[in-house]
Order: sequence, then C-alpha cells, then structure tokens
Amino acid sequence: MPIYKAPLRDMRFVLYELMDGDGLAALPGLETFDRTLTDAILDEAARLCETVLFPLNRSGDEEGCRFENGTVATPAGFAEAYRLFRDGGWTSLACDPAYGGQGAPATVATLFQEMMCSANLSFGTYPGLSHGAYVALHGYASDDIKALYLPKLVDGTWSGTMCLTEPHCGTDLGLIRTSAEPREDGSYALFGTKIFISAGEHDLTENIVHLVLARLPGAPKGTAGISLFVVPKVLPAEDGRPGLRNAVACGSLEHKMGIRASATCLMNFDGATGWLVGEPHKGMRAMFAMMNAERLAVGVQGLGLGEVSYQNAVAYARDRLQGRSLAGTKAPDRPADPILVHPDVRRMLLTARAHVEGCRALALWAARVLDDALHHPDPAERQAADDFVQLVTPVVKALLTDLGFETTNLGVQVFGGHGYIREHGQEQHVRDARIAQIYEGTNGIQALDLVGRKMPAHAGRYLRRFFHPVAGYIEAKSADPELAAFVGPLAKAFGRLQQATATIARRGLSRPEEAGAAASEYLHLFGLTALAYLWARMAEVSLPHLGAADPDGFYRAKVATARFYMERILPRTGALAAQIMAGGRTMMDFEDAAF
Repeated sequence: MPIYKAPLRDMRFVLYELMDGDGLAALPGLETFDRTLTDAILDEAARLCETVLFPLNRSGDEEGCRFENGTVATPAGFAEAYRLFRDGGWTSLACDPAYGGQGAPATVATLFQEMMCSANLSFGTYPGLSHGAYVALHGYASDDIKALYLPKLVDGTWSGTMCLTEPHCGTDLGLIRTSAEPREDGSYALFGTKIFISAGEHDLTENIVHLVLARLPGAPKGTAGISLFVVPKVLPAEDGRPGLRNAVACGSLEHKMGIRASATCLMNFDGATGWLVGEPHKGMRAMFAMMNAERLAVGVQGLGLGEVSYQNAVAYARDRLQGRSLAGTKAPDRPADPILVHPDVRRMLLTARAHVEGCRALALWAARVLDDALHHPDPAERQAADDFVQLVTPVVKALLTDLGFETTNLGVQVFGGHGYIREHGQEQHVRDARIAQIYEGTNGIQALDLVGRKMPAHAGRYLRRFFHPVAGYIEAKSADPELAAFVGPLAKAFGRLQQATATIARRGLSRPEEAGAAASEYLHLFGLTALAYLWARMAEVSLPHLGAADPDGFYRAKVATARFYMERILPRTGALAAQIMAGGRTMMDFEDAAF
C-alpha cells in the first residue's frame, strides 16, 4: 500500500535554518508571513495533500481521463477534490491581493507545490497551469483583461492553459502557423491546431482560459512575429459570467506513459474569439514569463516524485526480509534480515535521500531569492536577485527532473520485482517523472539556455551571482577543520566548474557547436556543484546541534547524508569535467549517413 507523509521537518529546516525564512516578513508586502502563519499554512497543506489528493493518485492513474462527445471527464473524485482545493483558497495562495490573492511568498508556494507533486502530480497540473496563465496575464495584459480574468483565475472558478506547441513544431516556436485575424470590434479570430495542451479540456471549472500564441497578418517571420492572445472556452457576458461557447474545442486526448489523470489535449481553434495580450508581435516575452514560472515548478515536480518514491522505498526496505547481512545476522529472531542491511540497498536509499534533500535546498534557494526579486525595497538588490533566478531556472528545471527520474528508478530497484508491478505504486512514480524531463523545454534545451544565453549574459553578470558567493564561502570556511570534509570536496568541484566555464567560453568563439556539445554535462556539473555548496552549508548548520541538542537524530542524519553526498555523488563532477574537456568533435564529425 503506497504511503506519503509531507516532510515538514526537513522543509522547515531548509526554510528557517538555511534560507532565513524568518526574514521574509521583513520584505514589503510579506509582513504577515511570519513563522506562525507560515507553519499553519504548511500544516494545512500537508493535511490536504496526504488525506485528499494522495488517495486519488493511483485510482486516477488507473482510470485516466475520458473523452466523449468533445468533453473530457477527469477521474472519479477529482472534481470533489478540486472543489475542496478551491474552497480552501489554495488557488489564490501566491496571487496578488489586488485580485483576491493571499500574496504568499514564493518559498511557501514552492513547498506546497512539492507536497502536491508528491501526493498527486496529475491533479497538480490543473492549478499549476492556471497559475502560469495568471502570471502571464498579471505581467502583460491590459487593465481591462486583468479585471475580467484574474479574479476568476485567482479564486479557481476558471482555470488556464498555455497553448504553444503545434503538430509540426515544438521547441522552434518560430514555425507556428496558428493565425489571428483582426475584427472590427477589437477582438481577433484565431485559426489553428495546438497539441500537448495540459488541462486543455476538463470538468473541474466553469471556464478555461487559453493563452494562445498566433501570428497576425503580415507578421515578421520567426519568433519576432508571434503575438499572444487570451481565448476563453466560454465567452464572458457583460457581467463577467460565462456566456456563449467559443469556437475552440478539444479534438482528442493523448494516451500517455504517465500523468494519465491530467488531460493532455489536441485543441482546435476554428475562428475562436480572442483578445491581444500585450503588444503585437511581442507574445514571446509574455509567454516566457509564464514558461519560466512553469520551469521552476516542473523542477519541483521531479523533487516531489523523488520524495514520495524515497519514502516508500525506505518503508519497504525496513519490512522486506531477504538474505542475511554480510557482517553477520542482524535479526536472529526472524527467518532473514531486512534488505535495509545490504550495502547496495543502502547505497540506493542514501543516493535518493541525498538527491531529494539537496534538490529541496536548491529549489528553496531559488524561491527565496525570487522573493527578494519581487519584494526587496532596494532596486539594486531586486536586480541582483532576478539575475540569480534567471541563471538557475534552467538548472532547477533540468537537474531536479533528471535526479528525480533517477531517484524514482532507484525506488523501483529497491522493491525489485514488486516495484515493477502496480500494487506498490513505485512504477507510477517513474512513469509520471519521465515527462518532467521533456515538457516546458526539454532538458537539453535547458542546457543550451544555460551555456548559450545565461552564461554570456551581460558579460557574465548572471554567473557572478552564483560564483561569487560560492567562492566567498570556500575562502571563509577552508581553514575550519570541522568543515574540511565538506568544503574540500566543494572546492575541487568548484574549480572544475570554473575551468569548464572558461573552456566552453573560449572554444565557443571559434566553434559554436563546442558549447552545445558540452551543454548537458556543464549543466550537471553546475548543478552538482550547487548541491555541494548547499550540502556544505547544511552540514555547517547541523554540526552545532549534534549530541543532546539532537534527540531525534535529525541533525546527525543530515551531517551523515552530507558526507555521503561529498564522497559518493559529487565525484561525478570529475567525469563530467573530463567529458567537457574532451570536446565535441567525436560527435559532430561523425558522418550523418553512418547513424
């Protein structure tokens, strides 16, 4: 029987002891979010996810969504769960109070997202897409559009989507063919087909607000000619209530490997009425605001699935009896020892634990800095914080989903044959995790974004937002003997990252494909080094609490996991650096015909 318990103890450790969560209340607009309120939100979020969403996860996967007569029905229990979700105010958690939101910090919203992804990722896609639509409209829509759509998205009676991909183009959005023809009343008629549209049609809300990329007549070619439109499923009447059905419809449902309770739709726009969001031909700017928010959220999906897989793997390893310990019998009163005693099982569990707890720290670091970018009173501090968020967004998206998929695979391996069948739920975590490495820009695209855009941006200004604090930490702590086991390995990995950065920049000047050939390895080298920095800091925070101040062994386990990360996972950076230094000729000079 699958289990899930929100890891509130570790979440609070990262939030308050590592990321100065208490300082959030000092930021303008976040004054009410002290520890008392934040803890109450996290407690209630855990209850919702554990008791309402998680029980629907397996049944939702097995039933899936149903497409009948142009409508989509979500699995049994989803509509009631969404009503409880909406009535509890969860759709409004991280939204502007001016439109009915609660204005919660990004850090709090990120922790809630993790719980929701662990409990029921398919369910989480519906409010997740709605929040992305909210972000785009809040940042770029006219006041009239904001006044009409945002309150409904915030209170959850309407939901949202992002409609980018078409049958002939995915990453290269400059190839889209969906058109928007102006009408005399200021609206537009949209024609085209979009595919892979998450939450494109469902029975959870009274209206669905589609944000659609399309071309105006005479628009420039490529991405410079793309505009963004808001296209509701049901046209609002003058009083704002749903009126006539718009000419947009679901043509089919995709039959997917995972997240089967999330409706992934082909959407047809047959002269659908829409309204321009922002300026003509500037749609990519608004859509990227939505996509960047979604990329951080998708990274958290990998984290959430890794957490629930790890929890179940640990529970199974404690109960499953197989063989005897290599060091001698550990459970003489039982016919065999629990598999937890075996070194390879412990390797897998500790790898999963180190991944999950490290990735949680990285996700919260990005969220905490995002709160500064949004709320800090000093414009220079806001700019510096935004630089950091821009830099780490592709790393969070790609690293957390890659390690999340690795972790869920380890979870299946711990279960052995029982992990490969449905009964225990572990195989679903693998299937659900796989999509996170693909949508919102494949992880290869994230790597190209890191080396091609973020690394050279503003003469390396983005990179300095990460390199300088890490270098400063190493310099300040290198003489501390208590931290030597953590700062020493970090310094070596950081040196590799510095050398790889300079090498890619130099080679890319004369041979642009060199940067692309090294991109994925560089992103992982960057990400594993970032985790090493965070693990060193977590060890530093935990060491003073060992002994009598650590009655439940939390800090002792934190330090032990940090040691495991430094000794057994961080050495991967050596291989990654070697791959980068080898260059890309072996792959790029290989003859096309020989594939």
